[in-house]
Amino acid sequence: MGRLEDQIAIVTGAGSGIGRVACERFAAEGARVVAVDLDADTAAHTAEAVGGVAVVGDVADPELWARVVATTDELGGIDLAYLNAGVYGHSGPIDELSDGVYSRTVGANVGGVVLGVRAVVPVMRAAGGGAIVATASVAGLVPFAGNPIYSATKHAVAAFVAASAPSLAGDGITIDAVCPGIVDTPMTEGAAGGLDLAALGIDLIEPAEVVTAALDLATSEGTGRCVVVRAGQPPHPWELPTFADLMAPPGD
Repeated sequence: MGRLEDQIAIVTGAGSGIGRVACERFAAEGARVVAVDLDADTAAHTAEAVGGVAVVGDVADPELWARVVATTDELGGIDLAYLNAGVYGHSGPIDELSDGVYSRTVGANVGGVVLGVRAVVPVMRAAGGGAIVATASVAGLVPFAGNPIYSATKHAVAAFVAASAPSLAGDGITIDAVCPGIVDTPMTEGAAGGLDLAALGIDLIEPAEVVTAALDLATSEGTGRCVVVRAGQPPHPWELPTFADLMAPPGD
């Protein structure tokens, strides 16, 4: 019996990369998958491949989340929400950042998590609990000069997860973040701009490694965790300082 037997799992960014592999793994673990993606063709292809249901739309759009919840209501609820969708956005000079790219990056990377959590929490609360996992990044734990906007949005995800965990714990809802390095996905390929990352000595992470870490978070004790994933290495927790830690007088 799989770890998600008879559960309902939402995966955003399901059409490719980490999201597609997550849908496959969760289905193999026994879940009925709701595959959410901006692209209708890839969403449908993923859903068909795993015997799930496709929902098409922008994760930054509240209307999409109303449709996702309506879909899960028909299936029987929400046990796991993997909020994975994201974009790389803008890596050029800050004064060349367009309004459209800025809105799209913040909307997908931050809004897709915040709105997703807002949508699924009432359903999980009514059922007595559930698990939420978000894809952040190592760029959300340390500054990444290569793309400050992406780094800012992923810092927001890591902070939102850690800050939300205490208030959700009383409802039996866990929320955690998986924070990978550079993953072998279409997004990374596009961001590389034709560069051979392997030739530059950069070890790419297989999407399956990230998905395994996300599944482990969703099915284990604990909440508010940020787990770093690096190529060929065991995932390890990253301890974010608490508000109380930083407000304590020096020497305490």
